Amino acid sequence: MMHYDLLIENVKVMTCDDQNNILECATIAISKGVIAKIFTQKGSETATNSLDGRGQLLTPGLIDCHTHLVYAGSRADEFAMRLEGVSYAEIAAQGGGIVSTVAATRKASAEALTKSAKERAQMMFNHGTTTVEIKSGYGLDLHTEVKMLQVAKSLENILPISVVPTFLGVHAIPKEYENNADGYVDYVISTVLPVIAKENLAKFVDAFCESIAFNRSQVERLFKAAKKLGFHLKLHAEQLTDQKGSVLAAKYGANSVDHLEFLAADDCAILAEHNTVAVLLPGAFYFLKETQLPPMDALKSNAVPIAIATDANPGSSPFLTLPLMMNMACVFFGLSIQDAFKGVTINAAKALDIADKVGSIEVGKQADLILWRTDNINDIVYNPTMNFCERVIKAGEVIKIG
Repeated sequence: MMHYDLLIENVKVMTCDDQNNILECATIAISKGVIAKIFTQKGSETATNSLDGRGQLLTPGLIDCHTHLVYAGSRADEFAMRLEGVSYAEIAAQGGGIVSTVAATRKASAEALTKSAKERAQMMFNHGTTTVEIKSGYGLDLHTEVKMLQVAKSLENILPISVVPTFLGVHAIPKEYENNADGYVDYVISTVLPVIAKENLAKFVDAFCESIAFNRSQVERLFKAAKKLGFHLKLHAEQLTDQKGSVLAAKYGANSVDHLEFLAADDCAILAEHNTVAVLLPGAFYFLKETQLPPMDALKSNAVPIAIATDANPGSSPFLTLPLMMNMACVFFGLSIQDAFKGVTINAAKALDIADKVGSIEVGKQADLILWRTDNINDIVYNPTMNFCERVIKAGEVIKIG
């Protein structure tokens, strides 16, 4: 007779694995924070603790694979400007946008950044997010980039949430290097990147490849240096124009390319060839009133894994909950509800190179699970203003929400 730490009984399980099975009246057995067994006919198993799911839906914990959660200041005034017809690019050219957040973040203490980031992460957690990627990129100097990454990682000690840190130093050109993007990239490569590597502050290196940011050759120099130091790669690509950044990133083995509204349909085959995940960010698409859709048919026909994330940031997507992003992805991008869920579970895990540990309900994976206050997956996406998250099971620990 097997004895487990926890039995989650009488649940409707959506596995979100490659088969995407739905298991009725299932039981999940957990030992030492790991899924030990999944069965639909309970036998003589016993456990130290048990949880009756009452027929409700159990899914993997949600994974937010693209966020800018650590920052200071507000850009609510820019929202009002955009409502008056000022474009994102025009705001950036006037000294707003990312650069304004950089100024506020440089001034903020680590304690202040931690306090505000904790509030945002708590909201994410309350709506089912158990793993969050957090980027730097609002420092654009060594001291602040290090500060941001330290704050991001510290959230794991404050909340029951896993953090995947990303260094996004090549995000915007700081005032110190105005009209000298090449010089700034040189500074990042020679001065900042080695410190991030030495202090083990980030898993990924990311960049913003765009007409208003950095070009392909600058990003390629960064990628070459990052790979030599052992970093994994990501890229903000094809958000406003087609710079062919996604092709570059895929050929360098990037785990994901993100945004992709202007990705050429023909380039989707290259993403598939290199197992690069397409991360769609419907919150930014909505908030910036974009009209150019990602090439959804080509992504699907090439079987490119599609992930969805909040892109939580102060300027273009101040949203924190993945159910809302799933709703937007279904409405704007035509995803099915099942594919949307895979976008915030197994495919998001692939985008962060952690699919061997989390992202699906499979034996041997960490027991990061969500028990929803419904037995119908459609409810969660249909009305994301209702929080259906009832309990989070984080590494086998049951946490009640609300």
